Amino acid sequence: MAKMTPRKQASRLSIDDRTADILAAAREVISVKGYENVLVADIARQAGIVEGTIYRYFENKRDLLVKVAEVWFNEQLAVDSQLPMIHGTQNKLRHIAARTLQIIKSEPVLSRFMLMELRPDPNYRSTAFFEMNRRFTRETLQVCKDAIASGEFHADVSPALVRDMLHGCIEHRTWAFLRGEGDFSIDEISDGIATVVYRGMATQPASTDNAARIDAAVARLEAVATRLGGPSAA
Repeated sequence: MAKMTPRKQASRLSIDDRTADILAAAREVISVKGYENVLVADIARQAGIVEGTIYRYFENKRDLLVKVAEVWFNEQLAVDSQLPMIHGTQNKLRHIAARTLQIIKSEPVLSRFMLMELRPDPNYRSTAFFEMNRRFTRETLQVCKDAIASGEFHADVSPALVRDMLHGCIEHRTWAFLRGEGDFSIDEISDGIATVVYRGMATQPASTDNAARIDAAVARLEAVATRLGGPSAA
């Protein structure tokens, strides 16, 4: 387990700087202890302040955790400069899947907090996270719309359904990892998901060579699913 080095106490920080300092300390503690086990006292210790100071900036622990997750998710909303340079719809879908999987793999604790704590909230659709998630998945919608416009995808394909299929499959395939029950291969899963989604939407049947490659990708995805516990694990 990584060790945390408490920050030196800074007594004269602006409100914005103090808030940012607390959020940074909280993120460090959460990554080590998990959001379920973290205490406000742990965060205060890491930030080099007394516990009461945190409540001057945040209502409670959940409010603090939500703000940490908001900052993190906003970091992921930066424009993907690589996507426009990638040729081919299937390659674009593979890239989107791989990027999302990398985010989950790099921050499993915050990913789990979003999926298990924030998404089930009855008020989720009225939260900032709902809008951020729409922005995050918008590129998938655009890739699908472009494929329909070019005739690569069937005209009656629903971009929203493709988005849900791709990102839903990503979430399903990473549940075991987020529960700490196993690892996953970004390349295998992103290739398998993109292949399955593309194959179902494309207007042109795959060539013999492509069909063999697709079947191999599907087999790899099924093998990964088996290792991660299969559908019953979700």
